[in-house]
Amino acid sequence: MTDVVARYLTLGLRLGRHVDGLVDAYYGPAELSEAVAGEEMPAARELVAEADALAADLERSDLEPQRRGWLGDQIGGLRASAGVVAGEEISYAEEVQRCYGVSPEPVSEETYRETHARLDELLPGDGSLLERYDAWRSGRRVPAGRMIPALTDLVGLLRARTRLLLDLPRGEALVLEEVRDEPWWAFNYYLGDLHSRVVLNADTLTTPFDLVGLAAHECYPGHHTEHAVKEQRLIRDGGRLEEAIQLVPTPQAVVSEGIAETGLDLLLDGELTREIEDVFEAHGLEDDFGLALEVDRARRPIRGLGVDAALIIHEHGGTTAEAQAFVERWGLRTPEQAAQSVRFVTDPTWRAYAVTYSAGQELCSAYVGDDPARLRTLLTEQVRVADLLAARA
Repeated sequence: MTDVVARYLTLGLRLGRHVDGLVDAYYGPAELSEAVAGEEMPAARELVAEADALAADLERSDLEPQRRGWLGDQIGGLRASAGVVAGEEISYAEEVQRCYGVSPEPVSEETYRETHARLDELLPGDGSLLERYDAWRSGRRVPAGRMIPALTDLVGLLRARTRLLLDLPRGEALVLEEVRDEPWWAFNYYLGDLHSRVVLNADTLTTPFDLVGLAAHECYPGHHTEHAVKEQRLIRDGGRLEEAIQLVPTPQAVVSEGIAETGLDLLLDGELTREIEDVFEAHGLEDDFGLALEVDRARRPIRGLGVDAALIIHEHGGTTAEAQAFVERWGLRTPEQAAQSVRFVTDPTWRAYAVTYSAGQELCSAYVGDDPARLRTLLTEQVRVADLLAARA
């Protein structure tokens, strides 16, 4: 392990003591995490200086250019986050740009209106579009007791398809659990040693089609696949220990969420659709997969709804009530669902993170297209946000 890599891991662990949840996962050398845990809490200003010094030393290192660039992006995200913790006054938009390498672009009102018009066609009937959309989703809700059994079978299907895309490391595995009272719908806790714990928030309305998306996003070919494959190829085989820490406020998250949002499209075909419908039937779940897929695709242009809610509050000085009303109107959410969305973008750890879903999906989808080799590249190599932006351009 090189000096700059050890210092990068240490910087991330130290900053994680200031911001709960900033370190999404750590499975690097135990002596580093034990040393940081035993230290006196460093001041945030010290971490700003540490990040600046590390960035300068990285530029003088003999690491290969792509690896050096990737690490530099990560250190830049940590530097921005440390500055916010230390009290530096920057705008929300600048915080997002400096952490993630992308700008928080608002969705146009025209796009929202076009999306509503398409959903109006897909979900005809009496009542407002919100009432029809909510009734359609609520009528397909998966009971809490059936979520994990059905999800387990769907994960198995997608794992088999992912193995056709690339070799999964021997010994990779995951467990699935229900949780409650969280600001998010689902989460992958990557544990290291090729294992994940994937949890589903049972308080959130979940449909059979949602379970498919969850299986793809959190498991195969999404987060679990990416972390396990990179742990094997980049850390164990390649010695790139910088991959042994997952940090929330960094460009790494944009690529990771983009992979998770993009993979299902590449795997899905007629045969897999039939297999998914068989799982629904086996678990007594009713859903029109074709219609659900059309609705999902119709909503993709407004994937940045959470970013808009964050901009209302953090950039334009609006209230949480105003942001919630915006989410209810344009996102077709009930007050309870909108409140959950606003809770996410006002959480100190996650408020800037909302951009990773929309920007990640846009960039990775454009990069991958219908080429499996491109998805394999994202799953196996250190791809930078700058690489995705250049490919799109």
